Amino acid sequence: MDEDEVEEVDKKKDFEVDYDALLAGGSKGVEGVVEGEEIAMVQSKSFVSTQGWDSEMVVDYRINEEEFRKISLAECDFFIRKPPDPDNDVYDFREMYVTPPDTDIYAIPRVLTPMPEKYMRCAVSDFGWNNVTEPPIDAPRDPFYKSERIVTKVFLTKHYRNRRVGDPDFILDFEEIYVINSRTKSITRAKVIVTVPGGRNRDRRSDLLVIRDKGNSFKIIHSSEREDPTTIIEREEWVKTRKDMERHLRKLRDFSISNWF
Repeated sequence: MDEDEVEEVDKKKDFEVDYDALLAGGSKGVEGVVEGEEIAMVQSKSFVSTQGWDSEMVVDYRINEEEFRKISLAECDFFIRKPPDPDNDVYDFREMYVTPPDTDIYAIPRVLTPMPEKYMRCAVSDFGWNNVTEPPIDAPRDPFYKSERIVTKVFLTKHYRNRRVGDPDFILDFEEIYVINSRTKSITRAKVIVTVPGGRNRDRRSDLLVIRDKGNSFKIIHSSEREDPTTIIEREEWVKTRKDMERHLRKLRDFSISNWF
């Protein structure tokens, strides 16, 4: 379902991680937040909780951007409060804003799922592509090629039990990923499907996260099930080639007879 069609009532629903029902020892309906090491909350005089505010409402004040993490995307800039921490990877989702790129018109983003009430350590990654353009013919002195990174989504993946990067037991919690969407100017928690046996108490060091469908599908598999990139590309190209050929053959009057696929 397109993100624009998500109803406001979804915000009030408890989030669940889907475990494969066929797995022995798997469970469903687990609470979204894992109890573990908590980060001490710090009081800030400038803190303003935006939870529960109307989406896309423009606020009548300016924020100190140095107190926030600025996440730049193709169609907007996202701001999430940054608690003081030496590792510089702690997020406070209770106060968030969104603006058009490089402006100071702050609005409340669309929050499609309940967000954490406490501090969280997160790793940042993005989804997008590189836009490469050639120089114009009449400007030979221009650079040969110009490459620009177009970021459409940003993924914030929680540190398991909020452990620091330098911790010997540090791993990422792929069950808890927050997705920032540039087009809809929204943030939501990703719906992750877990196919690894053991449920929440499994050994997560062998987890492998697979993201597909342009950053809309998330699945955790065992690292032993990892496929070679060449094999994946060949399979995807074959599916596309088959669809293109069938589309061409439908133009023939005897397609129902000559369809050899």
